[in-house]
Amino acid sequence: MANAGIQLLGFCLAFLGFIGSIASTVMVEWKASSYAGDNIITAQALYEGLWKTCASQSTGQVQCKVYDSLLQLPGIVQGTRGLMLASVLFSFIAMMVGMVGMRCTTCMADSPQQKDKVALAGGVLFIIAGFMALVGTSWFGHRVAQDFHNPLTPTNSRYEFGSALYVGWGAASLSIIGGSASAVTAAARAAPGRPPATLPPPRDTADPTMSEGVRRLSEKD
Repeated sequence: MANAGIQLLGFCLAFLGFIGSIASTVMVEWKASSYAGDNIITAQALYEGLWKTCASQSTGQVQCKVYDSLLQLPGIVQGTRGLMLASVLFSFIAMMVGMVGMRCTTCMADSPQQKDKVALAGGVLFIIAGFMALVGTSWFGHRVAQDFHNPLTPTNSRYEFGSALYVGWGAASLSIIGGSASAVTAAARAAPGRPPATLPPPRDTADPTMSEGVRRLSEKD
């Protein structure tokens, strides 16, 4: 029963990681304009994401523009796009597989060993999806930090980490932790050669002295 609870907890954490990966992918705040030094700009904030760039004016007006051409995008943006989309796809497949292998569902209830193997596969897919999101966000964040500390980068062209990076890091952590919990519990149940649970032999609770007395009375009769 405890294993089933840990498995359910791991699935819930991985599902939250799946939602976080989707949110991070569609968010525009992957990097935000920096105000370090004497950086003076007319816009209140500039944001760049994987799909578009936005400018928030001091008046509260926000203007966004979708990237014109995919082939003109920097390699870091194209690579991060692919990793995040692959992470979302793997998380979706892992969620479908994991629901089949969970002990609280009735699918494949007549084959518990196969059901545990399916749950193990779902947990591994969640871990892979989490590592994809972690690599994508870390790669993008490393490039932002590298450009920020580059002395050749103009002051008004420097960017800092956006909120989408933090959401992506959190989502990747939840996917890895949840997938690991699901995979470990499933692997422990599906391990070959595991001895079956046996009940202890019944114990004779009768008093031997009383049995001997009853036998003697029977012989006298």
